[in-house]
Amino acid sequence: MIRSLLAGALLTAATLIPTTAPATAAPAADTPVSRNGQLHVCGVKLCNQNNQPVQLRGMSTHGIQWYANCVKTASLDALAYDWKADILRISMYVQEGGYETNPRKFTDMVHGYIEEATKRGMYALVDWHQLDPGDPNANLSKAKTFFTEIADRHKNKNNIIYDIANEPNGVSWAGIKSYAEQMVPVIRAKDADGVVFVGTHGWASLGVSDGRTEADVVNNPVNATNLMYTFHFYAASHKQEYFDALSRASSKIPIFVTEFGTQTYTGDGGNDFTWSQKYLDFLNSRQIGWTNWNFSDDFRSGAVFKQGTCAGSNFTGTSVLKPAGVWIRERIRNR
Repeated sequence: MIRSLLAGALLTAATLIPTTAPATAAPAADTPVSRNGQLHVCGVKLCNQNNQPVQLRGMSTHGIQWYANCVKTASLDALAYDWKADILRISMYVQEGGYETNPRKFTDMVHGYIEEATKRGMYALVDWHQLDPGDPNANLSKAKTFFTEIADRHKNKNNIIYDIANEPNGVSWAGIKSYAEQMVPVIRAKDADGVVFVGTHGWASLGVSDGRTEADVVNNPVNATNLMYTFHFYAASHKQEYFDALSRASSKIPIFVTEFGTQTYTGDGGNDFTWSQKYLDFLNSRQIGWTNWNFSDDFRSGAVFKQGTCAGSNFTGTSVLKPAGVWIRERIRNR
């Protein structure tokens, strides 16, 4: 999976520019959130307010400490109204120049991005992007502080999803389970009905990257309701063994793919659209939601925008997109 995606030139995190009405906005009564309302887990599916399974499709930001300039009025308008995305994953790194360097600054940035997703009728997936160290227990105290404020501020919204541990690594499933069972009550104390996601072991591979299998999770699930498990894949690296684990697990536990790419696990290299399509066809058949990595103009092939795009204001259409961006946009738009 993605280990560390430092930008070629680190960018200073910026606040969102003032929002203006998009040129082609979706009607206020017809957005992903207005159609589906408060989500909940029903069996192994993510379901809407009418108890019907729903498959969300959208994009993940890159680390907001590096690419905040890619998450602004024009780009979010494009994501919501041109791409027709359902969900924005807000990727807030804990280390690597992220949250721990300035908790107030990064918490406020996440508040701002939640509001921007909300006004466009998209779901906001708050990603606690812990990566190194890979054991989420190392950041337990920080996570409690962060999610207490996020859940308290946004508890009355119906579009918030909490991802409490991105890509746990170097830690057993039992260790992740213990962490989750401490974190879920923290969120529930403020937001009783928000859906919570938790990463699986082996960089969210259901344990495959650690030489384990999904049986660890299936046989010892987190003791919590309204919770889903996350799976990540990079199509040029993670093929049959990973696909088979996902296939087996998705009939037994609720899964959401919070990160994937059409390249290798570094987020770079050639695109394998054949395996990518195989995965997406399967996710569609099981109504499993996904967010693609990533909504930036990083030099790597997995960043959807061509380099330099985020310095401007044009994010609509395909002319500003790399091949992976063209491919992903089409698959978000076409239902």
